[in-house]
Amino acid sequence: MKLGCIADDFTGATDLANNLVRAGMRVMQTFGVPQAALSSDVDAVVVALKSRTIPAKEAVAQSLEALQWLQAQGAEQIYFKYCSTFDSTPAGNIGPVTEALMDALDCPFTIATPAFPDKAERCSKAICLQGPCS
Repeated sequence: MKLGCIADDFTGATDLANNLVRAGMRVMQTFGVPQAALSSDVDAVVVALKSRTIPAKEAVAQSLEALQWLQAQGAEQIYFKYCSTFDSTPAGNIGPVTEALMDALDCPFTIATPAFPDKAERCSKAICLQGPCS
């Protein structure tokens, strides 16, 4: 498997899976962390969690469980798909989950891409905007 993806909500996971398929990848999407080994020959697996609006500690635990499963299936790269509107909990869990995944992967830096151009989302001066560019 080339790409293992962890998404913090079902909608974002489906958007990601759709884009990967459109790019020519063979993709499997799961709802939650699977309990069994991967039984299909795919290029990518998108693990859809419902971790966007739960407490950060729980979101971290679920995301690390997904990471461990993806690694056990041989994922060569890991991608964390977080909600592009940043509407998680008031305390936020995007940062804690990102940091936990980075620590688990021994990754010294990452690139955050909050906008999703296919949905007419973009960022300007640290503000996430929706709608056509004008």
